[in-house]
Amino acid sequence: MTDLLVLGGSGRTGAHALAYAAQRGHRVRALVRNPDKVQAPAGVELIPGTPANIDDIRRAAEGTEAVISVLSNARASDNPWAKPVSPPMFMTVAARHTLTVMGEQGIRRIVLTSTQGAGDDWGRLNPLVKAFIKLSNIKAGFADHTGVDQVVRASSGIDWTLARAVALTDEPAGGPVRAALAGTEVPGARINRADLARFLVQTIEGDAWTHRAPLVWNAPG
Repeated sequence: MTDLLVLGGSGRTGAHALAYAAQRGHRVRALVRNPDKVQAPAGVELIPGTPANIDDIRRAAEGTEAVISVLSNARASDNPWAKPVSPPMFMTVAARHTLTVMGEQGIRRIVLTSTQGAGDDWGRLNPLVKAFIKLSNIKAGFADHTGVDQVVRASSGIDWTLARAVALTDEPAGGPVRAALAGTEVPGARINRADLARFLVQTIEGDAWTHRAPLVWNAPG
């Protein structure tokens, strides 16, 4: 059992992470903007605040042992051309703040959601996919994920994992979860949010993916 801080627990994937972490017996604390609007599982402690404010992270992280970040660079809808609603580089700023606080409080372990195509994985994307990203408002999220990738890899004394999800879906899972380093396997096209959340929690419980950025997807059943 671990004292966990979850960032992004009010989101669609984050809600699954809160539920699964509590189910696994972890003591869970979540930093959320509006606790009254979050239906958290019993035992999950909700701390009001935002990861854009380092002092809010300091309060929320006190006494915890590990961090799961399920933050996203949000748009007004899932439409690729929908207007971004998160501040520019929101996730990167939050990651920088979180790593600073972890260093101050002696917290070593963090698992963060990322995306296929972030950081050094960009070069592996299909040229048509790259063109689509650059033309749409998805590009803001990709730039932010790459910023997180760079900040995390530059950190010192932190045991990090970047879980690079393929396209996220709320549909039922298409099969078991697979994870592999880019270039070692051909990933599937999608992953269910609930399964991604389970992967994040299970990863925080071990060290199999420490200092690595695996792609994560639902394999055929």
